This record gives sequence, C-alpha cells and structure tokens, in this order.
Amino acid sequence: MGKAKKVKVSKGETKEPKIGLAEQIELEKGVKVKNRQKIRRRADEEEYIAPTLTKKILSQARQQQLEIEDEIGPSNLEKPKKSKVNLGSGFSDDEDQSSDDGEPVEDVYYENINIDEDDERALQMFMSKDAAPMRTLADIIMEKLTEKKTEIETQFSDAGTIQLQDLDPRVKAMYEGVRDVLAKYRSGKLPKAFKLVPTLKNWEQILYITDPTKWSAAAMYQGTRIFASNLKDKMAQRFYNLVLLPRIRDDLAEYKRLNFHLYQALRKALYKPAGFMKGILLPLLESGTCTLREATIIGSVIANNSIPILHSSAAILKIAEMDYTGANSIFLRIFLDKKYALPYRVVDGVVFHFLR
Repeated sequence: MGKAKKVKVSKGETKEPKIGLAEQIELEKGVKVKNRQKIRRRADEEEYIAPTLTKKILSQARQQQLEIEDEIGPSNLEKPKKSKVNLGSGFSDDEDQSSDDGEPVEDVYYENINIDEDDERALQMFMSKDAAPMRTLADIIMEKLTEKKTEIETQFSDAGTIQLQDLDPRVKAMYEGVRDVLAKYRSGKLPKAFKLVPTLKNWEQILYITDPTKWSAAAMYQGTRIFASNLKDKMAQRFYNLVLLPRIRDDLAEYKRLNFHLYQALRKALYKPAGFMKGILLPLLESGTCTLREATIIGSVIANNSIPILHSSAAILKIAEMDYTGANSIFLRIFLDKKYALPYRVVDGVVFHFLR
C-alpha cells in the first residue's frame, strides 16, 4: 500500500479543532453572532470650528458690512418687528400653541367700506375714457371702400381710370361663386381665382364681393395666409384691420373663446409684424373697448412667437403713451417678459407710463 500524503496548511490559515458530527449539527442550528461595532453618523452633526477662525470670520463680515454702508449708506432692508400683544395671558404656552394651530377664531367682524367721492374719482381715472362704439365688419368695409373710391376719383380725372371700378359681369359672377365656396370651406384646395386677389389693383373691391363676414374659420385662415405672404405691409395692414380683427372680436364676443383656425390666422398674421402691430394690436387698444379676454388671447400669440425687436419696441412705446387700462397693462407685461434689450427711449416711456 502507498503512503498517505500529508495535507499542507498555509501559514495564514489556522486549523479548526476537531469536533464531532452531533456538535456540528447543534452549532449550525443557531445563528452566529459577530461582534462588530457600527459607526453611525448623524446628518445633523456639524463640524467644529475653532474659536480663532470664528473671530476672523466675524471680523471680515463686519468689515464688509462697513464698506457697503460707506458706499450706499446703511441698509434699510431689515424691517422692524411688529410688537405682539398677548391677549390670552390666562393660558399656558401649550394652550396657546393648540389654539393657533386649530380653527380660526369666529368672533371677527368686518366693517362696511364706504367709498367717498374722492375714491370714486380715483377709480374713474383708471377706466378708459371716450370709448368708441363697436362697428360691424360690413360698416367698416363699406366706409373704407367709399373713402378709397372718393380718393381715386379726386386724384384721377380721366374716364379710363374710373372705368376700372366697373367690373365685368362675368368676373363678378365668378367671385360670387368663390363667395359660396368660402362660406362652406373646411379643407382642401382653394379656387384659383381667390389666390389671384392679392395681385389685383382693386383687390379690396373684389374682396368685398366675396363677403368676408360669411367666410368659414378655415377659409379665414387660408385667406390670411395668402394675403400675408403676397401683400405689402400697408396692404396687409388694411386686410388685418378691415377683415381679420373684426372677425376675431365677433367670434370672441359670441363664443367666449377663439376658434382654432382664427388663432392660427393670428399666428400667420405675424409674418408681417408691422402690419400686425398697426392693423391689429394698436387699433384694438386705441378703441378703448378691448376686453381682458381679448388681450389675454391675442397676447398669447405675441408671447409664443418671435417678433423683431424694432417692431416690439415701437409697439411698447405706443402702448406706454396711452392711458392706463387693464388690456394695456397685459400687453406691456407680455412684451417685457420677452426680455428685449430695449432702447433708452422705450424704457423711459414705460417708466413715465407707470409714474403718471
């Protein structure tokens, strides 16, 4: 038989004492308890600061405070604490705390507020003065067309130019058909004759035949898109002022909310920012009848879209020159929230507006 090999044990290992099988089973039944020391650190423990370092910090803070007071004077930021009057002296501290945390005291009375004549006069100063009566879209279009026709007739005396105002019956019948299409338009292609209107010299006369008051909201959006991209600033301003703005105000007055297509038309109108400011924003505020709902909805279009700084600065200056109203204040806040680098003249105008 071969010789049994000895098991070599490394230096780091220790031989476990030999124990019987029964003792091993008894030991494995229980849980071994290890003696380890847990170190728990509290979050609220603060590092210790030496007294000398504390003195240095306080002296530096005192020097900085003295320098600030020498430059700008003593700070008046600290408000005097209001003296508290203890009315419930018969109660203990615990009872006072429970009464503060509980329901409010019911024995509270309010006096009736009487407004005298001076206060009424002060309130009247904040209201809009000389509010112009609202006119319908048809009245505005007829008035503008009459003015335009009178202007043309006075400027040109030959019969040839006056005959330009007389339309061919076939052209009139064609655009009457366009009117019927736009009244029922929802989506799809537009008549080609309607797309040619911005290129005509007498586009306002043709536009009147199509009767914009009866256009659907989707047709108004498509019309705004076409006129904003093909007309010049002054002509686009007339379209915004005569067609788009009255339609938006009528829709808000009737439904108390703005149709999605009309809201998109307002966004498209910003393609001509000068026409938007002169044809929609400023006439709306100058009328004196702009409601807070109209200001909020139209202001959201301005807030959510980028506008060149020059047009915004001119609009801010014009609004600042007007009397204070709630709608004017809303538009000023929206423009100022866009954080433009405004010229000094505009900043001075806004400051004087609120100082009045």
